[in-house]
Amino acid sequence: MILEIVSAVLVLAGALFALIGGIGLLRLPDFFSRIHGAGLTDTLGAGLILIGLMFLPPHGLVTAKLVAILIFLWITSPTSTHALANAALGAGLRPRVDETEDA
Repeated sequence: MILEIVSAVLVLAGALFALIGGIGLLRLPDFFSRIHGAGLTDTLGAGLILIGLMFLPPHGLVTAKLVAILIFLWITSPTSTHALANAALGAGLRPRVDETEDA
């Protein structure tokens, strides 16, 4: 019973972070802000969902597969976000910078 509650809390927290990331894609002003927000919430949201699923029975091979997916996600998501930002910079897209500086 306790493991099911912990699992539900983690899955709901992961879903909340994924929802926040989706809202960030719509609300943030420029490309670089959007991929930053989406990359962070995607990794954290999916990671929490996978960790929450690990607490559910049956354990063993299913948990090992979820751990493998989690490790793969933690490596590829930040790497792909960095590659996307680097490609955008290479293509000439510049970040939006606030021009007002206090002297």
